[in-house]
Amino acid sequence: MKPAAVRKDAGGGVGGAAFGISCLDIKSFIASLVLLTLIMALWQLHPYQPILAITRSSSSSCPLLPPTTTTVKSSLPTTTAAAAAVPFSNSTSDRAPSTTAARATRPTSPPSRPLKDPNKRELRPYGSAAALFVQMGAYRGGPRTFAIVGLASKPAHVFGTPYFKCEWLPNPDPAGGGGGAPRPVRTKAYKMLPDWGYGRVYSVVIVNCTFPSNPNAGNRGGRLLVHAYYSTASRRYERFVALEEAPGSYDEARFRPPFPYQYLYCGSSLYGNISAPRMREWLAYHAHFFGPRSHFVLHDAGGVSPEVRAVLDPWVRAGRVTLQDIRAQAEYDGYYYNQFLVVNDCLHRYRHAANWTFFFDVDEYIYLPDGRTLEEVLGQLEQYTQFTIEQNPMSSKLCVEDPTKDYPSIDSCNTILQSA
Repeated sequence: MKPAAVRKDAGGGVGGAAFGISCLDIKSFIASLVLLTLIMALWQLHPYQPILAITRSSSSSCPLLPPTTTTVKSSLPTTTAAAAAVPFSNSTSDRAPSTTAARATRPTSPPSRPLKDPNKRELRPYGSAAALFVQMGAYRGGPRTFAIVGLASKPAHVFGTPYFKCEWLPNPDPAGGGGGAPRPVRTKAYKMLPDWGYGRVYSVVIVNCTFPSNPNAGNRGGRLLVHAYYSTASRRYERFVALEEAPGSYDEARFRPPFPYQYLYCGSSLYGNISAPRMREWLAYHAHFFGPRSHFVLHDAGGVSPEVRAVLDPWVRAGRVTLQDIRAQAEYDGYYYNQFLVVNDCLHRYRHAANWTFFFDVDEYIYLPDGRTLEEVLGQLEQYTQFTIEQNPMSSKLCVEDPTKDYPSIDSCNTILQSA
């Protein structure tokens, strides 16, 4: 009973009347103060504006809390609060306070997005089936002509109309003549498809850029840019640097004889299981046949094993053989290990390296009957730029048992020689 008397005394008298507050009012006041403090703390955390918006909408339903929305807005401009809340809002309840704040500063609301037509279908591309152009090399063909050798999508060139343009961008004048930036030189390109329709996913494309005059006549250097267009019906294109010439690197004398070699061999892609002893025999035979002023360019498409490499290394060190690694061509599905790409790249790369360039495979041998020399035969063909040699099939027998009989033979092919 004593506790009851204490409460009665505490509730009576003048002092008790001055501090007469119910327990419910004290709890509401404390809750409001804590919530207001929490809101002010959250307001300072700008990345958490959606949390603040949710706090506002949920706290407005409590009848015991004082209206704190006006107090919170007064700490920042109204427009700032609206702008911060709109981008993060993705629910209907969150957008209500932001719309109210926006109306206070802007007389009109933002236009609503039009509804999508359910019958309008969209096509979404992912990845790429074939590249518009895959460059292997770019070379000068003379003072004013260039050749860019590469691959391109065969369906695009068979069923579409892709085309190319060329642009030469000269280097700035090192003397600083004050004439401003040098003007680029542009020309239309001529494309060639030299694989006779044998391409697969990719086909060989040679882009020829011929300018009215030498674009690097001043030998200041520059860059050759190619504009590859997807089709004549579209202005969409890809622009890339195909070739760069350093200042002072242009030498017109290299396009005129005498050339470094008399004969040059451009080999097809080497692939599969190549016999090292047969490679040794083939290379020794033709190195002797062509003479000391000859050079061999071989292309490794995965067929140069360590044993074959051991055969080639002495010739490489002697400067008679160049072995190029072209195993990256496997990423692009072309005809026969992209052999048309390889031989055309070799032709343009070494176009001015020799008087005659030969193209045949490492399972073929050139033979001149009746003791005739190569110089004698080619001397009679100087008026031609290229010709073929009919090749007799090699016997599949190791030894000829009877010279009067015909033996089974492998398929024959023609050997092509290209003049410089």
